Amino acid sequence: MCENQYMYKAYQEALKAYKTKEIPVGCIIVKNGKIVAKAHNNRQKKYDVLGHAEINAIRKAERKIKDWRLDGLEMYVTLKPCKLCQSVIKESRISKIVYLLDQDVNTNCSKFVQTNDCNKLKKDYQILLKKFFNNLRH
Repeated sequence: MCENQYMYKAYQEALKAYKTKEIPVGCIIVKNGKIVAKAHNNRQKKYDVLGHAEINAIRKAERKIKDWRLDGLEMYVTLKPCKLCQSVIKESRISKIVYLLDQDVNTNCSKFVQTNDCNKLKKDYQILLKKFFNNLRH
């Protein structure tokens, strides 16, 4: 397992999205070492343009802590957030965002110190993304 347990949990959320034919992105939000929210993409299923993993996780975290200000919380997401999600993250005041892979699956843009296990997780995630988009073309 990846040394970064939160990133591994985000990857598990991405797998849930993949199984429901959503773009496989998963997100975890952590407060004081405890997971307060986890989510994955569900735009297709919910017919929701805002059904991004990060936005879904932020909404859950807000309800859990009963505040829209998420100061001091950390986000772990499998794919670098898009511009829309970056804006929402900024507004929510999340203190730290860690992502496994940049939107260009050929780049190496992780924000955390990588271990061999996390490098394997990154490769597994790249394969998952490629498989998803290849399936769309066929």
